Amino acid sequence: MTASPASLDVIAIGNAIVDVMAPATEAEVERLGLAKGGMTLIDTERAHALYEAMGPAREISGGSAANTLAGLAALGAKCAFIGQVADDQLGEVFAHDIRAGGIEFATPARGEDPATARCLIFVTPDGQRTMNTYLGASQYLPASALDEATIASASVLYLEGYLWDPEEPRRAMRRAIEAARGAGRQVAFTLSDGFVIARHGDDFRALIAQGQIDILFANEHELAALTGIEDFHAGIAQLAPKVPTLVVTRSENGAHAVSHGEHVSVPAEPVAQVVDTTGAGDLFAAGFLFGHVRGRSLAECLRLGAICAAEVIAHYGARPEADLAALVADKAG
Repeated sequence: MTASPASLDVIAIGNAIVDVMAPATEAEVERLGLAKGGMTLIDTERAHALYEAMGPAREISGGSAANTLAGLAALGAKCAFIGQVADDQLGEVFAHDIRAGGIEFATPARGEDPATARCLIFVTPDGQRTMNTYLGASQYLPASALDEATIASASVLYLEGYLWDPEEPRRAMRRAIEAARGAGRQVAFTLSDGFVIARHGDDFRALIAQGQIDILFANEHELAALTGIEDFHAGIAQLAPKVPTLVVTRSENGAHAVSHGEHVSVPAEPVAQVVDTTGAGDLFAAGFLFGHVRGRSLAECLRLGAICAAEVIAHYGARPEADLAALVADKAG
């Protein structure tokens, strides 16, 4: 099937979350019983308790797929986001921020209960972020909220693995895949976290086996969780033949991609100081996808991802602060 010309570069479906970030000591993380460096889902009571325990905090719109779109839009891509907020203050903050970034966002807000999702992030001096996520309204995204014509108008549909966990948005994402593939578009998927794979790995492996995913993003730990193979290169060898494009990040050890038999690795971009690793994978995906929709080579796509990831880990927050387009033009040409 030959797809008609796309009017959007990337449309994404993900959690509509506001990040609440605060510095924390190693002792505080231990005292609060947090899983350092990981992401834990929490209920309303735990969210209130952790918020009370936080020091002075910053509120920044987040969510994995939304962060990726923020990077893409900053690079000059035309993007749209689908995600559920509540009719409350944080919902207004999220909607304002994403639209201010030049991203289309038309999902209607639902009632005030449950509240808009928030992620309470404790950042230790080594730059590691410990995330505690209250999903709230975001886990009630209905399939009826999808504009299938808009999905069909985007070159790439980008899906966030975190949102696969709740049943209602999982149904919405399956429907979105059908709409995208029916229009001859590509589907990109990020595995998001090991706990998501532990719960839904069979679903992800089935999507891959059915040829429903064109671009798969993972980090090396998620690769091991999905394949059941600890050795990095053996895991790549096992998974790469099953997906057209596989992209795996390795933190300070760079990234590796395989696309239609071509293998490429790039080193991590040097960073003067790692301040906060929140959003590193999200911005890597932004750089890679920007290169992809612009027809860049696999190596160039990886380099763009590395540049964008390096920018976001040099400051607090998961959204870029520097002029990404200028930074990429300077470093990658």
